[in-house]
Amino acid sequence: MGLKKKAKTMRKTEVLDDGDDVGNGKGVQPEFYDYLKDVDKELLEFDDDAFDDDTDTGDNDAETGDDDSDVGEADAETDEDKEDFEDEDADDDEGVEHAISEGEEEEKPSRSIITMDMVNSWCNAINEEGKIAPIRNLLKAFKTACHYADSDDTSTAKLSGMSNDVLNKIMVVTLCKMDRVLRKLMNLPSYGGKKETVLNVKDTKPWKKYNHMVKSYLGNSLHALNRMTDAKEISFTLRRLKHSTLFMAAFPTLLRKFMKVAIHFWGTGGGALTAAAFLFLRDLCVRLGTDCLDECLKGSYKAYVMNCQYVNTTKLQHIHLLRQCFILLLSVDLSSAYQHGFVYIRQLATILREALSLKTKEAFRKVYEWKFISCLELWTGAMCEYGSDADFKPLAYPLTQIIYGVTRLVPTSRYFPLRIRCIRMLNRIAAATNTFVPVSMLLLDMLEMKELHTPPTGGVGKAADLRIILKVSKPALKTRSFQEACVSSVIEELGEHLAQWSYSVAFFELSFIPGVRLRTFSKTTKVERFRKEIRELVRQIEATSEFTNENRAKFTLMLNDPAISSFLEDEKKSGKSPLSTYAAALRQRAQQRNDSLMESSVLYGKESASFGKEPVNSDEEKDSDEENDAEGEGAAVFNSSWLLEKEARDKSPKEKKKKKKENHQAKAVDEDIVEELVLSSDEDEDEEERMDEEPMDESPPSKRDHKSKKGTPKKVNKKEGGKAASGKRDRGKGKKRKRSH
Repeated sequence: MGLKKKAKTMRKTEVLDDGDDVGNGKGVQPEFYDYLKDVDKELLEFDDDAFDDDTDTGDNDAETGDDDSDVGEADAETDEDKEDFEDEDADDDEGVEHAISEGEEEEKPSRSIITMDMVNSWCNAINEEGKIAPIRNLLKAFKTACHYADSDDTSTAKLSGMSNDVLNKIMVVTLCKMDRVLRKLMNLPSYGGKKETVLNVKDTKPWKKYNHMVKSYLGNSLHALNRMTDAKEISFTLRRLKHSTLFMAAFPTLLRKFMKVAIHFWGTGGGALTAAAFLFLRDLCVRLGTDCLDECLKGSYKAYVMNCQYVNTTKLQHIHLLRQCFILLLSVDLSSAYQHGFVYIRQLATILREALSLKTKEAFRKVYEWKFISCLELWTGAMCEYGSDADFKPLAYPLTQIIYGVTRLVPTSRYFPLRIRCIRMLNRIAAATNTFVPVSMLLLDMLEMKELHTPPTGGVGKAADLRIILKVSKPALKTRSFQEACVSSVIEELGEHLAQWSYSVAFFELSFIPGVRLRTFSKTTKVERFRKEIRELVRQIEATSEFTNENRAKFTLMLNDPAISSFLEDEKKSGKSPLSTYAAALRQRAQQRNDSLMESSVLYGKESASFGKEPVNSDEEKDSDEENDAEGEGAAVFNSSWLLEKEARDKSPKEKKKKKKENHQAKAVDEDIVEELVLSSDEDEDEEERMDEEPMDESPPSKRDHKSKKGTPKKVNKKEGGKAASGKRDRGKGKKRKRSH
């Protein structure tokens, strides 16, 4: 009450001062006094007590609500106010503090807890009455739920608190129903639509009246996606937001952010999350056109390359899934896909040309790494899928030339897995485009390697999985398992290549040189099992030659006649040639071998492979009904992760300072380690020996594997720089010594 009394007293003091000024105007300004006397005589008869009565009565009515207070009470209250004013002058500091605390309480808005009954009432009102107020209340509650994990120290929202079940209810109901409600307000179709649909509606009255609700829904959903860490929550949110991609055309800034978030989840997620993010991106591209497609293709290609830096058994299935998703994304617009493919294939050609011209170890490494090979496999898969399309087929020739050049770049036995991988890509391109690619010479040259003509001296060895390695170590070349994998791979790819042209009128001429060289290998090899497999392949080639020659003798057309393409067309559809049957048996054997390697390697393969076999729904197929999502799958989606995240962020500052202090001490201990200077020439020798013994792609390189410049230390403490120089006498031994201070 002290603050109000002080304010009233100050107002009265100002009025008294004004009255005194007017009264004294006769002596100070006679002309102005005469003017007021003629114009407004009542102003000169100003009554201070009357003003006091009116002011006190108004204040008293506002506080107590009593309209019957008399003038006597007002006079008494005025006298009390004057006394209070004098007292407050004596202890001004105490009054100011009290006023500030009272002002903060008045400015703080009233907050209410969101209950399940409130949410149910809003939902019922939206479904039955279709009013705007419940929609706004639901969107406000949705905003609170999306920001629930944020720090709420400065929050001014009236709806602040909620339980775990209420949070889940708000998120699920809003994500499932809000798209339909907003479309109804904007007079849009209940599902689907193109970019032009929203652009035409932007000038209408409903859009200008309710577009802020659309922006609030999309913006809060984006904020929630950035805060989520659980894959189930993210997948559910992306599946529901997929129906609202049409609205994003009206908000380009939100659109770019949504694409960035979805691409991140697509690349870093796995299983269902990757599929949900891909379907969201594909729906964006289909609805919004070429501009959105270009950005999605660029971001997706970059995310794919980042995932292909290192490949192992656990990552192989994820990379395969990303590759298939990207290939499906290209199908949205093949003319735009051709432009992107041309640019990226040209980049690969530039890297290969640099390696051919420089011929240095570093240039070769840029080509013979997983990122480069995985990009070739990506565009090979795209060519197999869209090779028959006139817009995309021109990319087949430059892609084939690059793969052929990679195969012949370093023709050593240690890069046997990489060459097999490249030849497999060439066979796939030849089959997809119905174009002859001469791969038989590449395969026959691999059989001439000296390691395949001598019995294995390295024992049985570990089962060689050629799918996850590009380079093998020298000891592995002499193992029995690796040699068997090499010969089996050559026979499978050569059989696949010859089976593609087993219905050609020129098969006899095509298979003559491979048959001669295969017979030579069977005579020179000292390994009986290799000789047996090669002889079986030779018998199949001879049987297929007899098959085609018999039918060619009955054929009366000239070889330059275009109708020659119909030669053995019916037999090709039914697969009657001996080589076709033999190649199918080889494929089945290879699949069994790969499955056994996957099962024996890790447990991840079983779960990942099962997901890869699940069909992906079309973009035109809607998800299950909104009621089923709300009652079934979505019932416990947003269960506890956000609450736990909020609790984790509300840790006391003391715990954070303690943790920061521990990290600082650990870092100080690491900095005290001093390593002696090592000449780069010694490191080069050690690295060359290590590269000769280990594969270049099995695992990420450690920090100590990097070369240092000549005469520079690897890690030297600044304070101990002088002591490090004393270790120069030990460089000849090529050893490192560590001292802790």
